[in-house]
Amino acid sequence: MIHASHISKTYGRVRALDRTSFELLPGQVAALLGPNGAGKTTTIRILTGTIPPDTGEVHIGDIPVASQPLRARRRLGYLPEHNPLYPEMTPVAYLHHRGRLFGMDRKARSAAIARELDRCQVAPMRNRRIGALSKGYKQRVGLAAALLHDPDVLILDEPTNGLDPSQVSQTRMLITELAEKRTVLLCTHILPEVEKLCDRVLVLAAGRVRADGSPDELAHQHAGDPVYRLELKTNPSAGHAPAARELTRVPGVTSVTPSPEQPDDAPRGWHALIVTADPSAPDLREPLAGACADAGLFLREITRPRPTLEHVFMRLIQAPDHTPASGNDTPDEPAETPSGGHAA
Repeated sequence: MIHASHISKTYGRVRALDRTSFELLPGQVAALLGPNGAGKTTTIRILTGTIPPDTGEVHIGDIPVASQPLRARRRLGYLPEHNPLYPEMTPVAYLHHRGRLFGMDRKARSAAIARELDRCQVAPMRNRRIGALSKGYKQRVGLAAALLHDPDVLILDEPTNGLDPSQVSQTRMLITELAEKRTVLLCTHILPEVEKLCDRVLVLAAGRVRADGSPDELAHQHAGDPVYRLELKTNPSAGHAPAARELTRVPGVTSVTPSPEQPDDAPRGWHALIVTADPSAPDLREPLAGACADAGLFLREITRPRPTLEHVFMRLIQAPDHTPASGNDTPDEPAETPSGGHAA
């Protein structure tokens, strides 16, 4: 449903996007990740037709965004990070206003408003001034507005911003439900949220897609050398050095270092060690346990920690960039406005 082909954008001498390409399919929940200045905001603004790319093309379904922006926006729901609302309006009045922008007649608007107020749990506040609502309710009014015209594609920028833990859980369930019939692109800094919600992750850095795949695929492809964490007991006066020497002798081990997190009973001789292995080595848990037994070391725990998305993300964005791109979102881009952020 979203097809971006070789899109580039430059602000002065700063290249925010450099020939970036990706495609999102119906039913996918994808996350767009990247450090500040990676080009995420520019990407979203190009996808939503707020700004044009210098080169390249974006299609929402079969509709080219650059030449048919109004048609494309009718298939698109967008919740910006800084939710543009009219504080003097009530949620019902604002949603009627939004529905008129999309050309919905009064009967269709009323039915859609009732549906989305209920789905986004805003109905109890339907007749209160938006300016008097909590941040969480304002966020949900914005989500209701993005869903009002029943779009095929949803772009959500920090959708759980300002929500309490219960509301976060409800919003996650809602996004999962919405993705059954839509393509959802999620932009967030909350990586555990990405792991729970998304089946696709795009990591953007320096204006280019550095990685693209499921969270599990990225963890497998970009995790680095395999590591093992061991907790074992040694003579308190000897420290961890003798144990490290024994473990280093295991074929496939490349290094043994103390773990940054040591157990509470370290004064009694317990140590936590991190064993790094060659990527081509087989599973070393049994050989490591055998080496501890042969050396008379009491082993109480050995684990092979699964790389988290945060670990993979940091490796990707810190990797040297071999392209000429140097991405940054520029502060002089046009600011979001109530009509510009959501206009039909």
